[in-house]
Amino acid sequence: MSRHALLAGSTGLIGSLLLRQLLDDPRYDRVTALSRRELPLQHERLHVLLTDFDDLDRRRDMLGADDVFCALGTTMARAGSRSAFEQVDHGMVLALAHAARRAGARQFVLVSAAGSSATSPSFYSRTKARVESDLRALGYPGLHILRPSLLLGDRRESRPMEQLAQRLSPALGWLARGPMARYAPVQAATVATAMRVIALRDQAGTHVYEAPFPA
Repeated sequence: MSRHALLAGSTGLIGSLLLRQLLDDPRYDRVTALSRRELPLQHERLHVLLTDFDDLDRRRDMLGADDVFCALGTTMARAGSRSAFEQVDHGMVLALAHAARRAGARQFVLVSAAGSSATSPSFYSRTKARVESDLRALGYPGLHILRPSLLLGDRRESRPMEQLAQRLSPALGWLARGPMARYAPVQAATVATAMRVIALRDQAGTHVYEAPFPA
């Protein structure tokens, strides 16, 4: 049975990889990418919805997907302030989730972060925990939350911690074993694949995934 995917964050590291996977998967006959700018990609099954995420309720007729994939995210350094960071990592995520659920979406698949906790001393981690909690209240039949640690891959923007993880990853193999596995650096392609695999399982309920991720 064919499916409709709705993807936010398609220009980022994970989102760009996931977009190509979805377009290569014949089980998705339609892929709608929400973006604030045009995408450098054309495909017969790709539909780009240009939006700044504050008009989604008015465009609800375009959001009725089977699977909603959210790879939205920024950093405190890039955002420039706590409020600007929160607008992306909480405000835009919730705007998408609300509008898509009202349009009939059945599953929501989110990239969160390792260490997400409401009691964390880190504002970043507390924000991730809050968006996870708020998503649980929306009544999605299937809610899937992935919590990767530092991401490995070719990213356009500079993120010093991830660049450091790239260089150190051969020496950090021990992190991938035992109780610390959830904090091991992970390839962005691995997370993108896990998002697609998880959605295609059509598993009801709320599920949290930490490394190692489904493949």
